[in-house]
Amino acid sequence: MERLARTRGILGELIAFPTVSSDSNLELITYAADLLSSAGATLSFTRDETGTKANLFATLGPAGDGGIVLSGHSDVVPVAGQEWTSDPFVMTERDGRLHGRGACDMKGFIACVLAMAPHFGSLDLKRPLHVALTHDEEVGCMGARTLVAEIERMGIRPAVAIIGEPTSMRVIEGHKGCHEYTTEFAGLEGHGSRPELGVNAVEYAARYIGRLLELRETLVGRAPAGSRYTPPWTTLQVGRVSGGVAHNVIAGHCTVDWEMRPVQRSDADFVKAQIGAYVEHDLKPAMRAVSPQADIVTHTVGEIAGLAVADESEARDIVFALTGQSEADVVAFGTEAGLFQALGLSVVVCGPGSIEQAHKPDEYVGLDQLSACLKMLDGLGGMLAR
Repeated sequence: MERLARTRGILGELIAFPTVSSDSNLELITYAADLLSSAGATLSFTRDETGTKANLFATLGPAGDGGIVLSGHSDVVPVAGQEWTSDPFVMTERDGRLHGRGACDMKGFIACVLAMAPHFGSLDLKRPLHVALTHDEEVGCMGARTLVAEIERMGIRPAVAIIGEPTSMRVIEGHKGCHEYTTEFAGLEGHGSRPELGVNAVEYAARYIGRLLELRETLVGRAPAGSRYTPPWTTLQVGRVSGGVAHNVIAGHCTVDWEMRPVQRSDADFVKAQIGAYVEHDLKPAMRAVSPQADIVTHTVGEIAGLAVADESEARDIVFALTGQSEADVVAFGTEAGLFQALGLSVVVCGPGSIEQAHKPDEYVGLDQLSACLKMLDGLGGMLAR
């Protein structure tokens, strides 16, 4: 109960840091660094180009290879436009649930790790135990990309990573990738009474979206045999469209935000090749026949690899032993796991809370979930001390 109470207190502090991806996470990182340093951890920081975002990589126990990484992202999604019944940045307890932005995604896991840090620091660990806290996962895993590169640069070679995303403490051994793009359309403005004299960026964006939706239907038929995902195929969706200035003005600019979640890399290559050919052979020539300066440019926000299911997995075996589970699952949502796997680590995703609560008003994590996570981490400490 003492550890759970400590976890509850730390989670309240973490939620109070409004670490929306558009804002700084430095106060949270400083808070976590102080707790880990007090437990005896050695610390390393990496910052983004603005200096307002940071990753933290902390190590408890001996130096050397073969360590285990406990990883979580510090940023949260916005609350704007959502109807909360309480302040999203003030933790509120109701019916055994702790409410607040980031409670399950994924400050609950981070709170458990920080609450256990003094215990980890008191053990005679035989393998290094690393804690990785990243920035900007929600907008393309920006921080994790920097962090894994820094780990490689420093010559640190962990063996296992446990990513504490909310899985209701189920062991997740695979997930789809997440590829996000913004496509910009530059047309030619003009008076709405003479549409043939302009290049309507919104209309060309609509044609582009139409082609994406055709490709989405094609992806259904490309689902690999025996795919364990729900749905079993690569998904594609358009998240936002913005363009134009008035009813009677030909739109000179438009942007389309879209994403796909590949089951297999070949699907992503297929979509990019098909939509690229449509742009180059159909849309651009039609636009430039009226205005040579017209253009379509796609910016890659992030292409995050999925977590590939491994036949042999030390990470899976460890978490099975710690939780008593014997079956692992796959999920459709993305995490930073693929980046750690690409570094050569054995990786699973397992953490408190349900993804069904993430990103929603009145987001919460159950006290029972935090207790289960603390039990897993306690077992991990014992395992590393043997």
